Order: sequence, then structure tokens, then C-alpha cells
Amino acid sequence: MENNNQNNKNNKKKHHRRWNNKRNSKKEVVENIQENEVIEESPVAEEIVTIGYAEENLDFLEETEIEEIAPVQKVVDENEEKVEVVGVRFKKVGKVYYFAPEGIVAKKGDFAIVDTARGPEFGEVFIPNKFVGISEIVPPLRTVTRIATPEDIVHNEENNKKEKEAFNICLGQIAKHELDMKLVDAQYTFDNSKLLFYFTSAGRVDFRELVKDLAAVFRTRIELRQIGIRDEAKLIGGLGACGRPLCCATFLSDFVQVSIKMAKEQGLFLNSSKISGTCGRLMCCLRYEQDTYEYEIARTPSVDSTVKTPDGIGTVIETHPLTGLIKVKFNDKSEQAPKVFHRDDVKIIKSQKNPDKE
Repeated sequence: MENNNQNNKNNKKKHHRRWNNKRNSKKEVVENIQENEVIEESPVAEEIVTIGYAEENLDFLEETEIEEIAPVQKVVDENEEKVEVVGVRFKKVGKVYYFAPEGIVAKKGDFAIVDTARGPEFGEVFIPNKFVGISEIVPPLRTVTRIATPEDIVHNEENNKKEKEAFNICLGQIAKHELDMKLVDAQYTFDNSKLLFYFTSAGRVDFRELVKDLAAVFRTRIELRQIGIRDEAKLIGGLGACGRPLCCATFLSDFVQVSIKMAKEQGLFLNSSKISGTCGRLMCCLRYEQDTYEYEIARTPSVDSTVKTPDGIGTVIETHPLTGLIKVKFNDKSEQAPKVFHRDDVKIIKSQKNPDKE
């Protein structure tokens, strides 16, 4: 009995030692990452995932198709506190961020230096001074430092040239380290205190040695961030299936919500090559006509509904919501071919959407 108790105590001690060793090893990895990486919110790129090579079970955040969400009607509170803001964007087609003008009057198209989470940044004024409800801003509201001077504009152009050189150098370093990653873009902060590289990869990438080599070359802080394939298409650009430049790279400031349900309601052929964009995800343009389709579908009798037509009672076998036409098969005239009617010319007897409706 005593021997069994002693064995149990020894096993527990071994188990605790193994657990502590495992926990300490994870802690060391996390500490190493914190020394080589800085995780901050970027005001420049949308939907960006900062990658950390830390815990063993860390999985990358992947984009998923977002199911349709019913629009929420915004209630305007006239008594809500108002704050003055200026809307600034950092890329030609990018999300607009609000900043406090602090007495500065900015016009649309002006260039401005603003304070961001990663330091001063150069941006374009897209929304001039206006007052918005406090619920529309994300505190703390950072400030507009100044309207850009000619020297600021020249400095920004120099940064753009440096970014192209940095991109090519990083490509060489990636090949040297034989890393499974695709470099997409390189961006300097306005004050050159930080250099960011955006990349895509199918899996987790340990880029710590790459960061060290890049820091030795550029003598500044280095950040590598993994982005999704939709962000990649937005940054690189290209032509869509319609032959026009990609919507996300020309006028969409943010990605819209799309789902396979939209393709079904619009009567599209559910073939991935037909409804997917260049990025491989569902095409953003599926959203453009969705509101119209929903409105017209609500007005049109659904398939299998029983309707009364000028030629008799029948069952709807096909619908065309945009034109308002429906094809009806007559119940008591099996020999008669189905006929097409306009939805305004029929009366619903039993709706398939609402079977209780008569």
C-alpha cells in the first residue's frame, strides 16, 4: 500500500514537471515573438490579420462567406452629442477614417498629416469638416496634425519610391530563406519609423529570421502582416469576368457582405467559376442588385403557389421577378400548355411563401 502511494506521488511530480516545461517553452516562444514583432492596428489596410508565430494551436483567421444580415434601421437621436470630424483615407480606394480637426479647416482633395496608431501618416481629405453623432465615431478620436505642405508631398513621393525598392529587396530575402509566402505590398510610415510588408500564405510562417535580416538592411522597425486573398486582389488590382477593373480596386472602400443565397435568389447558375471573382471568393457585385431582387421577389408569387388567372386556376411553375412574369400550369386542363402571365393579372389563392394566405 505504501509503495503504491509513493508511485502515485512520483507520477504526479513527473506530470507537473512536464507541464511546467511545456508552459515555459511556450512562454519563451511568445517572449521571442514580442521582441521581434509589434502588433498594432493599421489605418491603411482593411481586414488585415497580423500574424504571430506563438502558440502551437494558433490558427490563422480566414475569411468566410458572411450570411446575409437584415439591414438595421438607424434611429437618429436629435439630442445626441455631435462632434466635428474630418474624413481621411490613406489609399486611392480605401476606407475613410474620422479625425478631429482641432481647428483646422480642410477641403475635399487636400492632403493632410494625421496622427494614427502607428504614428504620423499622409492621407487625402475625402470628407471636409462636418458634425456627426458621437455614436458614429470610434473613440479615442485622433487628430489632424496639419494640412500637408509641399515638403510633405515631396517626402511622401520619396517614400513611394523607397517602397518599390524595399519590395524587391524583401523578395530576395524571402527566396534566400525559402519561405512559403507571397509578398503583396510594402509600405513605409510617413516618418520612416516603420516598414510594413504584406503577404499571403497558405499556412503559418515563421518569419523571425527574415525580420532580423530586413531590420539589418533597412535600419528601421519591420512588421510583416498576412492578409486574405480579397485584400490581395484589392491591393494588386486586375480585371474581372466582366472585363472591367476590379470593383474593390476602383471604387469599393470596404468589402460588402455576400452569400450563396444571393446567387440563388438571382437565379444564377451555381457554378463556382461563374459566381466567383478573381480572388476566388463570391463576386462583390452579387450585392449590387440584391435589394431590387428582394423587393421584386416579395411582390411575385412563388413557385408552387396556386393562383387565379383569366384562363382559370393553376399552379406557378416558373417566375421571373424582374420582369414580373410567371408561368402557370392549369390544374384542370392537363392537356393545355402552360401560359405566361404578368403577376398583376393573377390573384393568389394559396401562397407557397405563406400557406395560410388565401
